[in-house]
Amino acid sequence: MAQSSQSIFAQRQDQTFPKLDPAEIERVRGFGEIRFYAAGERLMTAGQVAPGVVVVLRGSVAVTEHDHLDVHQPLVTYCTGDFMGELAQLAGRPALADAVAEQAVEALIISPQRLRALIVAEADLGERIMRALILRRTAILQTGTSATVILGRAEDGDVVRLQGFLRRNIHPHQLLNPEIDAQAKALIERFHIDGGQLPIVLCPSGQMLRNPGEDELARCLGLVQPIAPDRVYDVAVVGAGPAGLATAVYAASEGLSVIVLDCRAFGGQAGASARIENYLGFPTGISGMALMARAHNQAQKFGAEMAIPDEATGLAQGSASSSFVVNLQNRERVSARSVVIATGARYRRPEVKDLDAFEASSVHYWASPIEARLCAGQEVVLVGAGNSAGQAVVYLASQGVKVWMLVRRSDLAATMSRYLVDRIRGLANVEVLTSAEISGLEGHDGMLEAVTWRVGTTGQEVRRPIKHLFLFIGADPNTDWLAGSGVALDRKGFVLTGPETNAASHLLETSMHGVFAIGDVRSGSTKRVAAAVGEGAQVVAALHSFLADKVPKPSVLEHVG
Repeated sequence: MAQSSQSIFAQRQDQTFPKLDPAEIERVRGFGEIRFYAAGERLMTAGQVAPGVVVVLRGSVAVTEHDHLDVHQPLVTYCTGDFMGELAQLAGRPALADAVAEQAVEALIISPQRLRALIVAEADLGERIMRALILRRTAILQTGTSATVILGRAEDGDVVRLQGFLRRNIHPHQLLNPEIDAQAKALIERFHIDGGQLPIVLCPSGQMLRNPGEDELARCLGLVQPIAPDRVYDVAVVGAGPAGLATAVYAASEGLSVIVLDCRAFGGQAGASARIENYLGFPTGISGMALMARAHNQAQKFGAEMAIPDEATGLAQGSASSSFVVNLQNRERVSARSVVIATGARYRRPEVKDLDAFEASSVHYWASPIEARLCAGQEVVLVGAGNSAGQAVVYLASQGVKVWMLVRRSDLAATMSRYLVDRIRGLANVEVLTSAEISGLEGHDGMLEAVTWRVGTTGQEVRRPIKHLFLFIGADPNTDWLAGSGVALDRKGFVLTGPETNAASHLLETSMHGVFAIGDVRSGSTKRVAAAVGEGAQVVAALHSFLADKVPKPSVLEHVG
């Protein structure tokens, strides 16, 4: 049995590190190949793509995590009957830790593709393996240690951006502040880093990035791989929110080749929700991140390819073998026989002077543990009156934050679910101000120091010392990338589908045959997570119908003989 040096999910130890009995090992043999390793030989190296999940048939393997000062921390030891791996091995991404044979090892290597086949073909055993991979990633995240290190101050806007990106993509990392952390100071001295260059990201491979963009960071960590230029997918899903992920799950599970694109992270706005309590099947509620992570893992289980972050910049007609081409910001191209637009909507920016000066460090469009730590013990202003705003208020208030909630309308219940309205009204550290709007922002060097708002018809203004502003107001469609594509939009920029176009043959089809739109980006859609998931499932039937019509029908001569 695997022996862990840390208390990793002690209450679920058997599920996190299940042992395969001889009969189960025989069931998985057909999905892998036997390899032998000498004592001291590496099976996995952090920052490099591993061959797959490793079933230990004989011997033992030590898994360690190393920092950038060459200090190795033991994590777990796998022995005969154990299998080694976590979610990175399901997706074919770089390993998060090092694995070395303690003694001569005989192992069964199951590649990511064969692992997915195993999980689907062997339902009961596959469930145990899948659960273990997920729990191991969760445990790694909870330890707070990682070979991916951000050096910088927690309140720095770029640090917040980088942490948010990694958290939304469930990639383990740690933040070290050189002003207070001895290890951070040692790293700065070792790599001769100038304090003015912060933030710095150190990748597991040893590469050092100076304030990287999200695409640069993702490629350094191996989160996104080059797209095969000659491959034609059955469907390209643009957008990895609830609608896009639902399409990926159902389409991939029904045998279609699927690639999912998103410019930043999976989950969309739903992934930023602190807690969703009215989603069917979760009576105690679930965080948006947890719900979307399950969908993301489920899509990968069925073989959907994730290209995140990869930003779509255009859509065009393709060649005879590929109906469509999706152009990407990095100049790559995705060829597909059909396209599903699921790019959702983004929160609007209010017309407030100097807002852009504070957006990097003091203005937030979601409320996660990162933002909650920044606001601990402070007053904040949150603008918005929808369910996402309500969920954010409840979460921030639970973290001990004093929240001033500014609502443009006269009644909060007009735009928010009743259970959230009642909960907010019962929170002593939340004050709801109706018929209110922000009128001014003050601060220096990009840091917000005070917010002024106007209340009621009298126009009375209130000024408070506020360092953080949360915005959850309205939604604009993410459709700029469709300019010139021929896909028809309504006057607000949402995608027209079905009867609203003259060409569509299906309720979810756009004006371009073979291109479909679902979720918040679609004109007239219901802006709810459950509705988006429903449309994501519904569109798969239309995809099958469209793709079936594209298959050349055999001629009469081909039937003869």
